[in-house]
Amino acid sequence: MRDLPAAVKVVAALAVVAVALPLVALAARAPWSDIGRLGASGPRTALIVSFEVSLAAGALALVFGVPVALVLARARFPGRSIVRSLALLPLVLPPVVAGVGLLAAFGRRGVLGRGLAAIGIRLPFTTAGAILASAFVATPLLILTVEAGVRALDRRKEDAAETLGASRWYVLRRVTLPALAPQIVAGLVVAWARALGEFGATITFAGNTHGRTQTLPLAVFE
Repeated sequence: MRDLPAAVKVVAALAVVAVALPLVALAARAPWSDIGRLGASGPRTALIVSFEVSLAAGALALVFGVPVALVLARARFPGRSIVRSLALLPLVLPPVVAGVGLLAAFGRRGVLGRGLAAIGIRLPFTTAGAILASAFVATPLLILTVEAGVRALDRRKEDAAETLGASRWYVLRRVTLPALAPQIVAGLVVAWARALGEFGATITFAGNTHGRTQTLPLAVFE
């Protein structure tokens, strides 16, 4: 493999420095003498809630994001570009606006909130609400990653399996999804990381209740 041009290396080095500099500066100014406080009840509880919420949000992103990515990459139907735009819209929404949108949909007086309340389901200002808010902003990242993988997939193996009599469901389970495993894992990791650091949508839709919805970003804010 031929070596990269010097200009590419310089730009890459500058990018690494730009990313690393704030982290190094933060580490230099951090009160390391107080690190023992992280084991206190408050931070520990926030850490536990963060992992519970982010892992559940990642699971939701996986369950709903992979089918959406497959449909967007393979299906042809009127309005597909509109559906794709809607699926990816949370990427460009300000997090607080995303939280307001969730309240408008699932709040006590929301579009679906009244119906859910009638059957005893309440999402705003609950742990389930925090999970929903995190999944809402994180799922598009998984969709983008998996969709790109589907588009780059060599379909000859799928065609061969169908030619040999395999059903579409069998091909999906035994050929397509295993081939997409690297993209699915990468998308899941990115979505989980996004959910772990979510702030705006969570505090707007789920609040900042200790032990229930207060994740690490909210605890830092407090």
